[in-house]
This record gives sequence, C-alpha cells and structure tokens, in this order.
Amino acid sequence: MPRVTEEHREARRAQIRAAALRAFTAKGYQRASISDVVAESGLSAGAIYGHYDGKQALFAAVAEEVLSRRGSEIEDASRDGSPPSPLEVLTLLTGGMTRDLEDGRVLVQLWAEATVDPVIHDVVQEVVGQLRGVLLDALRAWFGTRPDLAPDGPDAAAQLLIPAMLGLGQGFLMQRALLDDFDPDQYLAAAATVLPA
Repeated sequence: MPRVTEEHREARRAQIRAAALRAFTAKGYQRASISDVVAESGLSAGAIYGHYDGKQALFAAVAEEVLSRRGSEIEDASRDGSPPSPLEVLTLLTGGMTRDLEDGRVLVQLWAEATVDPVIHDVVQEVVGQLRGVLLDALRAWFGTRPDLAPDGPDAAAQLLIPAMLGLGQGFLMQRALLDDFDPDQYLAAAATVLPA
C-alpha cells in the first residue's frame, strides 16, 4: 500500500475545511451536521472523522484558517518596504474576509459560539492573539515612518490603535452579515475619517 504523504493529508484537510465552510455558511453552525459536510465534500464520514474528531473541531479549524489568512496578507503587504497605513490594513482585513466568506455570517456565528463554547472561545483567543501580533508589527512599522503621530513611540501608538482596528474590522463584518443595505465602500470611507493617515 503506498504511503500517504503529509501534503496529501493537508490537501484532504483543506478539502474538508472548504466543504465545512460551505455547510456552516448555508445552514449555520448549529443546524449544519457532519452529514452536510459529507455531502459538500463528496467524502465519507470516516474520511472526515479521520482528520477531525467532530463538528466542533472542524468549526474551530475553519475559523482558524480564515482568520489566520488575514495575518499572512498583512505581513505580505509589509514586505515591499513601504508599510501599509491603518486604513490599508483595515482594507486588507475586510477585503480578505469578503473574498473568503460569502457574507460573513459564519464569523458572526463563530463569535456567538465563542461566548458559550470553551473550545471555540480558546480558538478565537488564539487567532485574535496572532492577529494582534500582526497588527502590532504592521502599525509599529507604519508609525515608525510617521513620528509626528507617535509622540510616545511607534509601539505605544500601535498598541493604542489595535483595539479600534479590531473593532472597525468586526463592525464591518457584522454589518455586512446583518444589514441588507450595507455599503462597504461607504464604511471604509467613514473609517478613513477616523484612522490616522
């Protein structure tokens, strides 16, 4: 029997996570079942349970993947030597979530589940902690180019702005998921009036 490589296993896990994201988006976390993930993936239940020990673990893996991609995008935007501004960072965050998630409902569900489910809560804490680290690096680099806006130093200025950046990102996603008349361009234009430039 041929050996299954780690690359093959990760490709299968990615296939399962993508199917789970579709199922959770379509039905919601509470109503979606592993059977729905099976139907979306075309795999057997055994294949799914061979990688994830249940719906909760799968939901956590999906959330971690979606949220951690944002960190990678922000890091990539900083590699050219010109750090992105706070508005550019917010645009990267919201743009990536818009690409990854049909309408953002699954993140609203994730945040709700994190208030009652300790496993999901821990996943959110870990992923947001990673995102804060990425934001700190990006904002610190940007404030380093704007000492006029960072009288106490780039680190202090970045630390001060991070909670507002997270709030603006969550506000974007929450309104996008809940409001029929949400205008993402108008939201970002409003954010531009409050973020340092």
